[in-house]
Amino acid sequence: MRAAILAVMIVASVPVLSVAQTPAPKTLDIYVVDVEGGNATLFVSPAGESLLIDTGNAGAMAAARDAGRIVAAAKAAGLEKIDHVVTTHWHGDHFGGLAELASRITIGEYIDHGPNVQPGELPDAFLKNTYPQLYAKAKHTVVKPGDRISLAGAEVRVVTSAGEIVKAPLPGAGKPNPACASFKTSDTNLEDPMSVSVYVSYGKFRTYHSGDLPKGKEFELMCPNTKIGAVDVLLGLHHGVATSNSPVLVHALRPRVAIMNNGTRKGGDPDVMKVVHSSPGLEDLWQIHFSTLSGQEYTVPGMFIANGVDDQPASMPIAAVPAPPPGPNAPPPPPHNGKADWIKVSAQTNGSFTVTNTRNGFSKTY
Repeated sequence: MRAAILAVMIVASVPVLSVAQTPAPKTLDIYVVDVEGGNATLFVSPAGESLLIDTGNAGAMAAARDAGRIVAAAKAAGLEKIDHVVTTHWHGDHFGGLAELASRITIGEYIDHGPNVQPGELPDAFLKNTYPQLYAKAKHTVVKPGDRISLAGAEVRVVTSAGEIVKAPLPGAGKPNPACASFKTSDTNLEDPMSVSVYVSYGKFRTYHSGDLPKGKEFELMCPNTKIGAVDVLLGLHHGVATSNSPVLVHALRPRVAIMNNGTRKGGDPDVMKVVHSSPGLEDLWQIHFSTLSGQEYTVPGMFIANGVDDQPASMPIAAVPAPPPGPNAPPPPPHNGKADWIKVSAQTNGSFTVTNTRNGFSKTY
């Protein structure tokens, strides 16, 4: 009898031991941080190596706010330093928080496309006086298309940099792009075409961050044959503004999920929303902000939106609100300087991934 009881106890204990010893799946984690219409996207590999793309806005208050939000995401990821920081291009909403961030957390490597090509007091002073002091304490790398950036366990390929585009199609690309026949370009500035863009793979998972690459460069990249293939997640989308996000890029990439790092009145343009929502194979669009430019007409359900505004209105406008004319007399956008939430992607090597909105805890696995 004692032997029988012992045998039952042993058999019953086996499943418990098996469950306890099953390791949690390792994931590539991506934090899309709210920097109020700028850009900051943090990648953390299963080995703990990190890569940050852009650092938010310029100006003392904005830089302090955005650097603080990036550090909060880094701490949530368990980081004590950021191994690599890529500045996609020299616009203030992309490099503005860099010096403040470097004062708060160690940065191992500074990566960029090279000199600024759009003269301006802010970037020129930063590149002459501040930036060399930052990378003097670390490593500085100017990348070109085809280069690889270290991210242990994942592969990061530079697709565009300094106006140049990777010459050979990446694996899974090279197919004719039917959207090229109806392509329409738009005006741009000098720096956006210089953007560093990267293609990241982790097992079967694929994602692309285009920086602020404008439509003309999207055409060069994807026409007549594609240089990059289908992705699971499309990141950035140039804040959702209409000088980028042409069908030749968005529709050809066939993302299952798009994550738009927009502001309260920056991005979410109706023309862009139509392109994204009509992209073949798209399951969901996630947004860092509700944009007044979208209204309820073009926006997504609230569970997919991470942030609103500080003074939340009782209701959202149904119609899209036209953007005011640019210039010093334009009214300010609805402010959001209080608590900010990020959108997190956790990807596995089998290609599955989970997206989480930290504002409401809503998550969805794809």
